[in-house]
Amino acid sequence: MPNQALSDIRVIDLTHYIAGPACTKLLADYGADVIKIERPGTGDGARSMGPFYHDEPHPEKSGLFLSLNTNKRGITLNLKSKLGKEILQELVKKADVVVENFKPGVMERLGLSYADLETINPKLVMTSISNFGQTGPYREYLLTELMAFGMGGTMHSIGHPGREPQKYGLTVSIYHSGAVAAMATMIGFYGSRYQDTGQHIDISIMETQATSVDRRFYALLTYQYTGTVTPKGASFGAGYPQGTYPCADGYFRISASGPRFPRAVELLGNPQELMDPRWYVVEAQTDPLLKEEFEAIFLGFLLQHTKAELFEMGQRAGNICAPVYTIEEVCQDPQFNGRGFFVEVEHPVTGKTKLPGRPFVMEKTPWQLRRPAPMLGQHNQEVYSELGYTQQDLVKLRETGVI
Repeated sequence: MPNQALSDIRVIDLTHYIAGPACTKLLADYGADVIKIERPGTGDGARSMGPFYHDEPHPEKSGLFLSLNTNKRGITLNLKSKLGKEILQELVKKADVVVENFKPGVMERLGLSYADLETINPKLVMTSISNFGQTGPYREYLLTELMAFGMGGTMHSIGHPGREPQKYGLTVSIYHSGAVAAMATMIGFYGSRYQDTGQHIDISIMETQATSVDRRFYALLTYQYTGTVTPKGASFGAGYPQGTYPCADGYFRISASGPRFPRAVELLGNPQELMDPRWYVVEAQTDPLLKEEFEAIFLGFLLQHTKAELFEMGQRAGNICAPVYTIEEVCQDPQFNGRGFFVEVEHPVTGKTKLPGRPFVMEKTPWQLRRPAPMLGQHNQEVYSELGYTQQDLVKLRETGVI
C-alpha cells in the first residue's frame, strides 16, 4: 500500500471520551502515528460507555471506544507521577503534535503546559480542546453536549411552537468540535513545518457550535442583519411539497417547493388535476387551500409506494429527495457498501466487527485500516522500547504505578 497523507506525523494523544478522540482518530486514520496515553488501570472513560459488543459491559467492548480509536497505538502512563511526566516529555521531544482535552489549568498544574513543552520541542503544535476555551470568564465551567447545543443559539428555534426546545440526536455537536479540532491541528502543523514555529491551538466547543454551518450560522446572520430571532417551528423557505412525508414502508423526504414544484408533479405522473394553470402562479405556493388540496393527492400517492421506489422515481424526475433510513437500512445501502464505506475490523476481544470507515476518499494517499482500537496498555512494550526501556524496566514501572 502507498504511504498515507500523514504517515510522517507523530501525535501524542492525551484525550478521552469523544471530542478529543474524534480529532485524533481523523489524524490516525490518514496515517499519523498516534500514541494514545491512558490512565493506568481504568483508561479512557469512553471504555465504560455503551453501546457494548453483544450488550456485555466491558472496557474492551465499548463500541464508542472501538470506533473512535482505530489506528492508534495505546499505552498507559500516570501523568501525576514525576517519572510519568518525564516519560511524556521524552515522547514529546520526538512528536509533532500533542492533543489534549483536560479542563483548562490541568496541564499547567501538571507542569505540562504548552509553555513547558515548547521549551523541549520549539516546533510542537499543541491542540487544547475544552468546553469554553482556555480564556474567558467561563473557562472552568462544566458543560454537557446538550448545554453546548442550547448555548449555541439554534436550539431555541427547534421544536414545536408552545413546547420546550429540542436538539439534534446524541452527540452531534461534540463530534463536530472534534472535526474542527482536527482541521485546526493540521493548519497548525503545516504552519509549524513551513514557518518553522510552534503553535498552541485553543478549541472552544462552545464556539465551534456557535459558528456551525447548520441552522446556527444562518440564525446568527439573520439576527445580526435584521435583528430577528428565528421563532420555533420556522422553516427556511416556504411552499410545498417540502419536508418529511409518510410512505408505504416508512418516510420519504423531498424538497420540491417553489420553482421545483413541476418536478414533484412529474413524480406523481403529471395527473390531470395538477395541470391547471392555477398551480403554477407564484401565489399558489403560499395558498393554504391549494396546499391542502395538493397534499391530499401527494400523500395518497406516497402511501402506495415504498421509499426505495419513491427515491428512484423522484430522482428520475429531477427532484431533491431521499428515503429516511433506519440504521439497519444505512448498513445495507448499496451506495455505502459499493464505495467501501464500511470496514471489517478484527479485534482481539470482540473478534470481527463492522465499523464506519473513511469520511472521504484520497486517491494517492488513501485511508487504511492499520490496526483496531488498542486494548488498555497494549503497546506499552513497543512504545517504551523505542525510548530505550527494557522489559525489566517495564516491570518496575508497572509495580510503582507509573504505567
